[in-house]
Amino acid sequence: MSRPVVVDSVAALRAQVHGWRRDGLRIAMVPTMGALHDGHISLIRIALEKAERCVVSIFVNPTQFAPSEDLDKYPRQLARDLDRLGLARADLAFTPTVGEMYPAGFATKVSVGGPAAGLESDFRPTFFDGVATVVAKLFLQATPDCAVFGEKDYQQLCVVRQLCRDLDLPVEIIGAPTIRDPHGLAMSSRNAYLGEAELNIARQLNAILRKAAAEMAAGADQKDATAEASRALIAAGFTEVDYVEARESLTLAPWRRDREGRLLAATWLGKTRLIDNVEVPSI
Repeated sequence: MSRPVVVDSVAALRAQVHGWRRDGLRIAMVPTMGALHDGHISLIRIALEKAERCVVSIFVNPTQFAPSEDLDKYPRQLARDLDRLGLARADLAFTPTVGEMYPAGFATKVSVGGPAAGLESDFRPTFFDGVATVVAKLFLQATPDCAVFGEKDYQQLCVVRQLCRDLDLPVEIIGAPTIRDPHGLAMSSRNAYLGEAELNIARQLNAILRKAAAEMAAGADQKDATAEASRALIAAGFTEVDYVEARESLTLAPWRRDREGRLLAATWLGKTRLIDNVEVPSI
């Protein structure tokens, strides 16, 4: 196993990408915040099916964290991540510092609407502006032909697609299926915060959402189904529910029965916040 090329400056990243471009190679990107798990590795595999070279960024982006959130506690394990990237055959790891991404005097941000409205934004109002700003910078720095994002962060996926459409960024956005453990729990770096008892509770999240989605697809009133799902989460041992909502799959507008939908949820286990989503088939 060999580790990927590692660069921590925009200049070095662009120099490497320029060489690949000169050779006529197609380039894919997988933006991450590190603490890589099997879900991330699945994104890299898809990226390498779509392109000859894969750039993986590892950057814990401070602009998407509110002051009350877990920026300082977010897991950082670069040496382990680089080993995993080597096994996955990623070609380059971009590991910039905060100062490289946001140098002194940085004063610009991307403000997003559309699919960013509601859901996560109701509870993390600065989150998607932070995501859009760092993703736009990464795309301008690496100039990938395509980028792969997981469907586990479904609203984020929709926001990034809107970002590329609205700003004419020439990057194909590929959504990748959520990778789950054998019990159905979506892979997430924050799962590392959970003890065994909490994991057993967390593993009920997807089943509760799938049950609600099936009931809605069968004709149940969506308000009744989502309210019952919220009650079921609390009964299962979750400590708080931020939302359980149905939205249209493409736009994240309020769901209508004649459209394919997504049922999205965010809930808490103690101090750990978990999100997930499932498809709601059209009728």
